[in-house]
Amino acid sequence: MTDTASANPAPVNLAPIKRALLSVSDKTGLIDLAKALAARKVELISTGGTARALREAGLAVQDVADVTGFPEMMDGRVKTLHPAVHGGLLALRDNEAHMGAMTAHGIRPIDLLVVNLYPFEQTVARGGDYAEAVENIDIGGPAMLRAAAKNHAFVTVVTDPDDYIPLLSELDAENGKTRLAFRQTLAQRAYAHTAAYDTAVSTWMAQAIGQPTPRRRAFAGSLAQTLRYGENPHQSAAFYRDGSTRPGVATAVQHQGKELSYNNINDTDAAFELVSEFLPADGPACAIIKHANPCGVARGGSLAEAYARAYDCDRTSAFGGIIALNMKLDLETAKAITGIFTEVVIAPAADQDAIAHFATKKNLRLLTTKGLANPGLGGLAFKQVSGGFLVQDRDNGMIRAEDLKVVTKRAPTDSELADMLFAWKVAKHVKSNAIIYVKDLATVGVGAGQMSRVDSTRIAARKAQDMADVLGLKAPLTQGSVVASDAFFPFADGLLAAAEAGARAIIQPGGSVRDDEVIAAADAAGLAMVFTGQRHFRH
Repeated sequence: MTDTASANPAPVNLAPIKRALLSVSDKTGLIDLAKALAARKVELISTGGTARALREAGLAVQDVADVTGFPEMMDGRVKTLHPAVHGGLLALRDNEAHMGAMTAHGIRPIDLLVVNLYPFEQTVARGGDYAEAVENIDIGGPAMLRAAAKNHAFVTVVTDPDDYIPLLSELDAENGKTRLAFRQTLAQRAYAHTAAYDTAVSTWMAQAIGQPTPRRRAFAGSLAQTLRYGENPHQSAAFYRDGSTRPGVATAVQHQGKELSYNNINDTDAAFELVSEFLPADGPACAIIKHANPCGVARGGSLAEAYARAYDCDRTSAFGGIIALNMKLDLETAKAITGIFTEVVIAPAADQDAIAHFATKKNLRLLTTKGLANPGLGGLAFKQVSGGFLVQDRDNGMIRAEDLKVVTKRAPTDSELADMLFAWKVAKHVKSNAIIYVKDLATVGVGAGQMSRVDSTRIAARKAQDMADVLGLKAPLTQGSVVASDAFFPFADGLLAAAEAGARAIIQPGGSVRDDEVIAAADAAGLAMVFTGQRHFRH
């Protein structure tokens, strides 16, 4: 083992850039960068397509093959893996032995490395087969990036076109040199770049070869936004994108309003994932979310009606909430929404009149997504715990009418069945223990996050009674409703509480050791009950 303390003295602050190696897959800004470097008398060396692009732009460039003395071979798999390249990147400029080795072997220093990697993720995203994906796994690029980043005491490494302008500004400010702090920042970005790349490869390969639980699991993301704070002001936070194209808050366009907060992003994601359960072909739908739980979900003859019906489930909780719509926002709905304070509205699209109306509300954020998320699509969800993290498949469980098992003497009516399936979709997105009362394709009471299921049942019924008082109704809308429970009723008490509130039908997973008792209680109360055989815990 070498004595690193003696081999690596303190790095210099200013490091000159006299020779640069450019080899990029993403050629955004390449020519402008290369011209700016050439104007600063920086010698350019390059590979393959990058060298060709530079020559076509009239720039003088030396091929890496001329530097190494070996041609690119094996379909380009071997070109930069050579001491003339890696020695030029790794040599410590203030180490006599290193410099002596360079002289002895005719190796010249490389002061700047500009590299981004083969488009592996893009290849997979467009449906490339296994062999094509493997061929787009970069080898030489990550090796060079790691070498340059390791030697950031003397070498500047750039992986992102967004850093081209800052690099040139640094050279101008420091008379053709870069500061150590600048090189350290870029080195960290280079290691994050290669780590994210390897994460994408390993994740894809685990899926491709059918390993749902690989021995090692990595996650990566790119910074989308530094947030003002996290869930609370004393917590720092940031928002990262994982590179997927699933419609939602990460891929949405924000049309107006201040930056989203940590809680805004979390709640907006919850709202949009919920409303995506309801296809536009089946009619307009609206979901209102508060603290990641729905406080109102409804369909309607129009989008404005769907919003109004969702709002009437729990007007108090809807204040300051997040609204998600399953189709293009129109002016009528926009006017209704601005009747109360709302944090965020997210929809697949918005017409110009609606956008113009929202512009009068400077604190209201409007996001559009160009589509709905596919609730049946697979994927991974993960959660941090002390000392590790939990990984599971996304909850993409779907239940159809033909999947239901009627377990009571009375079968549900067609309208009850439609409400049951609606309620079941909502239950998937409510924190456990979850109880949802639905009537005529609108929630009329939501009980969430309680330690006992019977408490959720009673809380949801009480909220419905409160709204009946607000709306001037003679009876709460739970009368004649259906109830969805995200998990089985362990005892008959929750079911009986729902019946007391006026529910006439129940949808639940079943599977309790006391199912017979619960079924008997339902029969005694004249209820219709169906089992899904699938639960939707959400913690």
